[in-house]
Amino acid sequence: MPLLNRKILTIATSLFAMGTLFSVPINATEKDPITSKYPQEAYDLYLERLNAMFGGGGGQNGGLSYDPLEDVPGAAEFEPIPETNPDKASTVTKEALDTAEAYAAAHNSQAFMVWRKGKLEREAYFNGADAETLIVGRSLAKPITVIAVGRAIQEGYIESLDQPVSDFVSEWKGTDRESMLVRHLLDMRTGFLRQGFDPSPESILNRAYIHPYHDDVIISEYPLTHKPGERYDYSNATSEMVAPLIERATGVRYGEWVSEQILKPIGAKGGQIWLNRPGGTAHSGCCILLPAETFLRLGLLSLFDGLWDGKRLLPEGYVAESRTATPQNEWAGMGLYVAGRYTKERGAANPDVPRMNVAQHAERYLAADLYLYDGNANQVVFIVPSEDLVILRVGNQPPRDMPWDNTVLPNTIMRGVMRAPGETVPTPQS
Repeated sequence: MPLLNRKILTIATSLFAMGTLFSVPINATEKDPITSKYPQEAYDLYLERLNAMFGGGGGQNGGLSYDPLEDVPGAAEFEPIPETNPDKASTVTKEALDTAEAYAAAHNSQAFMVWRKGKLEREAYFNGADAETLIVGRSLAKPITVIAVGRAIQEGYIESLDQPVSDFVSEWKGTDRESMLVRHLLDMRTGFLRQGFDPSPESILNRAYIHPYHDDVIISEYPLTHKPGERYDYSNATSEMVAPLIERATGVRYGEWVSEQILKPIGAKGGQIWLNRPGGTAHSGCCILLPAETFLRLGLLSLFDGLWDGKRLLPEGYVAESRTATPQNEWAGMGLYVAGRYTKERGAANPDVPRMNVAQHAERYLAADLYLYDGNANQVVFIVPSEDLVILRVGNQPPRDMPWDNTVLPNTIMRGVMRAPGETVPTPQS
């Protein structure tokens, strides 16, 4: 089993991103009011984690730690990103690259990268980070779940996106969850209770997030509010179910699957993944720790349509399907967001749910085919097929007095593209 590491990493912003922090005193000696099926020490640890998030006046900045962590090894030998040629002429003006980098730097970033047409045009680090720094990906873990499932389909462990999850989670046979499909775990249409904010120990949101048996809590307790496939509702519990799915389908631990089937085949550096308890289940919906360049490679794998160095890692057509918006949310695909129709404010929630992780868009994206991986604290990987372009910004929450605008980085870079005579300009967002 990979080495377990204890590493304290403060959550700078709530996973729930619901605004005001509350100080909630919690009695660590009380008994579990929900169930006695888990060891008492598990409930005590749960209360300890809950106190770190909400109690004692420290709030979420007080210090919930991603602990324990399990190593997720990367490639044994690291080589530069495929097709990147440092001698190749730049395709983006220095002014545009400098302007975009300055925007990233001013907004509390740790890393900023621009890759276009086979060349890494810019790579910059800030706030003490460097190429080896493990970045807490927050919800950048979610597109990794999509890739993990794609690898399992490609390798024959899962039949298709339309296979019932209950084929692997047998506890759901004969229940209202039996019609839930694998694709619903990736496009937020499980019908699970949507993400929200509730600091109480009894809250299923908290139990599904920080309980030492969070996977079993989701499988056995998490409520269904809609029939699977009928509604889009952002829920971390939905993405957390991918780890049990992969482990039951393949017989391999989730972190090992990510290491052997994703990171090593794309030549990426490894990192660490958060477990619910020593030897327990990995958190697949949040907070994998990887170097910035690894997150960039994951964007490139999508840009390359699931091919890497000529080897098909994802099924043909899988990336295109992941970029197809759901009928219930025109901006959401599988683990990613598409440009879609222009609107000034967009969030992670269903459009009829107000203000959840809202990002500003002061103007239209300059390419209608743009799509992005998006994690809390405005950690983004923009992918623009028509421009052969991937842009990454990872780091901490931008300053409160400097609102983040999702269009600035991609549009600044696209305005700086030096086009060859007759080269087609992308169609802008509608």
